[in-house]
Amino acid sequence: MKRFLIVAAAVLALSTASAQDYPNKTIKIVVPFTAGSATDIMARVVGERLSASMGQAVVVENRPGAGGTLGAAQVAKSEPDGYTLLVVSTGHVVNPALYTGLTYDTLGDFAGVSPLAALPSVLVVAGASPIKSVQELLAAARAKPGQLNYASAGVGSATHVNAEKFRSMANIQVTHIPFKGTPETIVETSSGRVDFMFTPVLASLPTIRDGRLRALAVSTAKRSSSMPDVPTVAEAGMPGFAFDFWIGMLAPSKTPRAVVSKLNAEIAKALAQPEVKERMAKLGAESMPMSPEQFDSYIKDEFNTLGAVMKAAPKS
Repeated sequence: MKRFLIVAAAVLALSTASAQDYPNKTIKIVVPFTAGSATDIMARVVGERLSASMGQAVVVENRPGAGGTLGAAQVAKSEPDGYTLLVVSTGHVVNPALYTGLTYDTLGDFAGVSPLAALPSVLVVAGASPIKSVQELLAAARAKPGQLNYASAGVGSATHVNAEKFRSMANIQVTHIPFKGTPETIVETSSGRVDFMFTPVLASLPTIRDGRLRALAVSTAKRSSSMPDVPTVAEAGMPGFAFDFWIGMLAPSKTPRAVVSKLNAEIAKALAQPEVKERMAKLGAESMPMSPEQFDSYIKDEFNTLGAVMKAAPKS
């Protein structure tokens, strides 16, 4: 027992020392999606503030592909010292339901650091599309089973999960067309080459405002403050439908808890800054403060709930 206490004290002392010294070099944040995506934007907003408050450079590295699994695999294998972090979105928790042979354990290989934002997503069609409502979209899909298509930022991305939940609840047959990231989906949908998509308000609002995209409904349980005249999907004819798009930071699972806690506290301070809150409000994003332990629990719940939705989804 005495030996155990000595070892435990030594581990605690090492962890405390690590937190006191941390950071003393550049921190890298891996974003497993393309530059310009909602996940990328939030990583950069928070990264800038962390750099200023912690006195070290914070760089964002985009590693898109395979629904975010390439970037996740990179971070899972990284040194668990707090200098390589991962910013993911909701799609992270459903990848095990979609991909075989993942080289990492979604729950076991990562530690939740903090959520960065909750973002309303919006169902959109091209500005020139004849479809002007959710009911018209459903009618078109039912009139031509399998002929309408929707875009996503990749298999397993939050945009894919959102649309698949919509497809399942509406009981329609539509074709999924995955892209590498949100910017590509906006281009293809606004051009009319893709019929519809769910996209974060943060990423699509400028294109909606200039008329190249038409907003039909938001996916959250309540309307977005960024577009209060746009109904929710539930209000537009699908009672009970809601989908929350979240973005959060993870670290390799063996990262010292003191370092994880320090990052959590620094992120909370960053998100509380008036200029950050103002910028998030303009982008339609809201903070969702949690401790690392609460975030771990939240991720587990999402893993179980949304994983079931995607296991039942048609294979793309």
